[in-house]
Amino acid sequence: MNLPEESFLSHLFELRDRLIRALLAIGIVFVCLFPWAKELYALLAQPLLASLPQGGQMIATDVVGVFLVPMKVALMVAFLIALPYVLYQVWAFVAPGLYVHEKRLALPLVTASVVLFFVGMAFAYFLVFPTVFGFMAKVAPEGVAWMTDIEKYLSFVMSTFIAFGVTFEVPVVVIVLVQMRVVKLATLREWRPYVIVGAFVVGAIFTPPDVISQLMLAIPLCLLYELGMLMSRFVSQPEDEAKEPESV
Repeated sequence: MNLPEESFLSHLFELRDRLIRALLAIGIVFVCLFPWAKELYALLAQPLLASLPQGGQMIATDVVGVFLVPMKVALMVAFLIALPYVLYQVWAFVAPGLYVHEKRLALPLVTASVVLFFVGMAFAYFLVFPTVFGFMAKVAPEGVAWMTDIEKYLSFVMSTFIAFGVTFEVPVVVIVLVQMRVVKLATLREWRPYVIVGAFVVGAIFTPPDVISQLMLAIPLCLLYELGMLMSRFVSQPEDEAKEPESV
């Protein structure tokens, strides 16, 4: 009579333990990165600093911002470094309850989603930021000192990283939708014109108000949508394994 309750508690305890391990991993990496927090922020700010006029610099309007902002950057980097271990803990928790075909599909998709998110961040850092900041430097009115607060710059960078990271997840989303039979591949092809329009709307919302940066988000989104449909053809779901869970 107590088996369901004991099973629930055991899963709850396991979830707690794996969550603690993930947080400890992030904390350990953060402590190791703490001495280089200023250097990490300088690296993050390099695309903007390179576009500022000679002698230009960033400012801090908050008293403790010069300390907290580099700490936030160090924490973000620590999370990214520890992300493979964090995902391993998630996988170890959910894997026993998955079917065989779900395990075969989930692990490659999780790996691909992490890689694509990092690729999206790198795309924003190395291509989008220099283009956007260079454009802003050119359109700044004569006699205006173009500077920004370090807290606002971090907020802009984080939102841009998330926007491009999520955009590069489009192939994984398309594959999952097709494999779960939420939508058919033919239907996704019919949606192509709406996706193109939506891509430019998303680009207009999540990028600065210049055409170049909007195109640099909208065009990859459309191409990744096409890539997702192409990859969906090569990922099949076995009918026989889909019906039975993996035997212990």
